[in-house]
Amino acid sequence: MRNQLPLRGLLSLTLVAGLQIASSASAAEVKNVIVLIPDGQSTSIQTLGRWFRGEPLALDQMGAGTMATWMVNSITTDSAPAATAMATGYKSTDKFISVGPIEATALTTYQLPDGIPGTTDDEQWNWFSYRPLATVLEGAKSRGKATGLISTSRITHATPAGYGAHVDSRSFENDIAEQLVYQNLDVVFGGGLDRLLPKELTGSREDGENLLEVLKARGYQWVENKAQLAALTSGRAWGLFAKEAMLPDIDRQFVCEQTLVCDEPTLAEMTAKAIELLAQDEDGFILMIEGSQVDWAGHNNDPAYMLHDFLAFDDAVRVALDFAKANPDTMILAAPDHNTGGLSLGNRSTDNSYVRVTVEQLLDPVRGMKTTSGYIESQLESPPTDIKEAVSTYWNIALSDEDVAAIVEEEKSVGYAYAIANIVSKSHTVLGWTTYGHTGEDVPFWSYGTSAPVGHIDNTDFAWTVAEVFGLNLNLGDPAGLNQALFVDVGATFTNTTPVGDAHNPVLRIARNRGQQFDLPANKDYLIWRAGKAPEKVCKLDGVIVYAPKADDGKGRWFASQKAIDVIRTPGLCNR
Repeated sequence: MRNQLPLRGLLSLTLVAGLQIASSASAAEVKNVIVLIPDGQSTSIQTLGRWFRGEPLALDQMGAGTMATWMVNSITTDSAPAATAMATGYKSTDKFISVGPIEATALTTYQLPDGIPGTTDDEQWNWFSYRPLATVLEGAKSRGKATGLISTSRITHATPAGYGAHVDSRSFENDIAEQLVYQNLDVVFGGGLDRLLPKELTGSREDGENLLEVLKARGYQWVENKAQLAALTSGRAWGLFAKEAMLPDIDRQFVCEQTLVCDEPTLAEMTAKAIELLAQDEDGFILMIEGSQVDWAGHNNDPAYMLHDFLAFDDAVRVALDFAKANPDTMILAAPDHNTGGLSLGNRSTDNSYVRVTVEQLLDPVRGMKTTSGYIESQLESPPTDIKEAVSTYWNIALSDEDVAAIVEEEKSVGYAYAIANIVSKSHTVLGWTTYGHTGEDVPFWSYGTSAPVGHIDNTDFAWTVAEVFGLNLNLGDPAGLNQALFVDVGATFTNTTPVGDAHNPVLRIARNRGQQFDLPANKDYLIWRAGKAPEKVCKLDGVIVYAPKADDGKGRWFASQKAIDVIRTPGLCNR
């Protein structure tokens, strides 16, 4: 059986491929799927957000159950394997982006999923490890649906990457950027322009590629500010609104008010525009929206940062929900990938007074916070002498000498942003934090739509639900499945292969009869065919080529779509 738990708690159920979904609608009735992920969110910030707003949240209309989040090698997941599970239906290893896990660090309770070829565990692990795993976004594209990704971090960060790329480390953001560009997505909005540009153009790419020019050559509309985003009315578009991550929402508001420069759109504005563009595709669409920096706020133990980025995410949920209510053929699936920071409403200061905590005690401190603690750190000119003034100016908190001493001591290990947020939370609020890292408990799960699941699910069930309603076959070893269609082991298919290119631009060359050569460049969606003195031909493929250098015990493997295999065998199929 698959390595995830079945859904529970439905009154009327239909069992499909091990997944229970409400039987009130058939899969054919779902045309669009919107996935929303508030990275690193806990139920505590949901409660705080509701108190702060003084009204129900958009998410409150979709409460469906809880979700397990563990990964192959820990009960507490990282965002990369969490996104992998939610996008592919299979769990993976820490830092892996939509590739199969490794055995060495696997939990003793982990079992290999069904469908993997081989008769022994060693054979199955060797086949599975580092193998690219087809995502539901790639599957939707194969069905002719429009596709979109939105993130407030770099678009190459772990969660969006999990839906559109395949690498064995989330840190390989230049490879991720290249794969996202060559995935031919319809809409991409977020931060991370740096990963599209070569170093000579002040970017971070070491391969010499200018991916922005690739996008423009492929006919994408390019936008880089709020006004340009608003002006889009149709067609495919990329919009990256910052070189790195976009601003935290509370800092975006503060900078806008102070400088009257309001170039960055909100998450809700990006969501509304993406839906407007994608909904014009008569075949439907899939859109993944990440509220990325709820997680970063949790790592910072920064309550204002987390609160405002969570509320910005809830505003985006409201946009998606309004669309779904007007378009009943739309399903919404939403859940955090994990909890970060372990926020609690109550801390050591309330050990003996929790029954007397007032709304004012909860809200007044965060109401006075105008920026993130990271912004405060950026304004410190001579710490620690100006910490009191800065915290008073930006957070309306009067620090004591003891507070400053504690911040200075904490700063030695975590920096001023973390230290300020932690000590202020501890000494001047009723909010508590348990860690600067992730935690491993279940997270809330929300859904909307006539076929939407409810109850307790596993994070892999996100993908299996989308696969069911879109008619996708994610089974690993099925020759008719998506994984076999998109990722054929090239070396197991052709013997006369030679790696060429360089470390930044790896290419696999395949020699065939009559002097023909076929070059497969990693991360691209095309191959190059040469035959004697004839001009070379560029043959368009239906997926990206993936090089997995650590696969097969470090010998490396190359994966390309079945279409690539067919073209190499029958060159006349090039671009048909």
